[in-house]
Amino acid sequence: MSKKILLIVLTISVFASCVSPKVYKELEAKYNNLKNENRKLSDENEALLDAKNAAKNELKQIQAAYDEAATERDKLQADYNAMKANYDALKNSYDALEKNSSAAIAKNSQKNRELLAELEAKEQALAAENARLAQLKKELEKRSNRVAELEKVIADKDAAMSALKDAISRALTDFEGKGLTVEQRDGKVYVSMENKLLFSSGSWAVGTEGRRAVEQLGTVLGDNPDIAVLIEGHTDNVPYKGSGQLSGNWDLSTKRATAIVNILRENNNIHPENLTAAGRGEFAPVATNDSAEGKAKNRRIEVILTPKLDELSRLLNDN
Repeated sequence: MSKKILLIVLTISVFASCVSPKVYKELEAKYNNLKNENRKLSDENEALLDAKNAAKNELKQIQAAYDEAATERDKLQADYNAMKANYDALKNSYDALEKNSSAAIAKNSQKNRELLAELEAKEQALAAENARLAQLKKELEKRSNRVAELEKVIADKDAAMSALKDAISRALTDFEGKGLTVEQRDGKVYVSMENKLLFSSGSWAVGTEGRRAVEQLGTVLGDNPDIAVLIEGHTDNVPYKGSGQLSGNWDLSTKRATAIVNILRENNNIHPENLTAAGRGEFAPVATNDSAEGKAKNRRIEVILTPKLDELSRLLNDN
């Protein structure tokens, strides 16, 4: 990722020398927005993974402490039982000797007092250990529940994104084999549409069939208002040679992404605050630009769908 950012910075520097300050500032602002969005998503993902690993480590430590306390409790219980049996034996012996010897009675009385004192100490230690064990068990259950909550929320998010992917695939069945793919990876859904489905060469006006595909995608997104939608425009590495309305591939990719956003905004069920348009130019290829087929794959719109993580953030912030 750092290499890609460096390449973007170098590209901005090159463009800065040949484009107007206004265009340069716009590109720089878009680049900063993309970088911030990338950093935010990366930080959220790392925070979730760190929290889950930390919770699991805490659970393992508490489980070990619980097992150790249980072993100590069992040992104390065994010692207590042995001493109680010894006490009972001495008490019986005392009762028998009481009839025959005052000296033996005195000796057994001293032993009984010593044994009773030791027995009381063991009982106190056993009670304290049982209390500590109960506290550890309570803490263990609390940590276990927290890990289970985190895992359930993550599993629910994955299941929801899987269901969303299936719904999109069904909605866009008519466009299979026409440069459209739907994938789920890293907890997100990626809808990729090659430009041959959407735009004419050098244009950012969406064609009739492309508009129909975007509208059908919008129907599914309208039923999922808690999904963040990032629309990225991509080009191949052939320099733009169109009219003077555009400064280059980066500008073209941005206008194409914005054109898709404008169609999605026609659907009133999609919240505008969930939409983001971004131009990536030629700098995020998915295939080699050394062949016509590879260039066709690189000329595309990617719609990246990300679940909102409010519930996970709440769980992570709970003490």
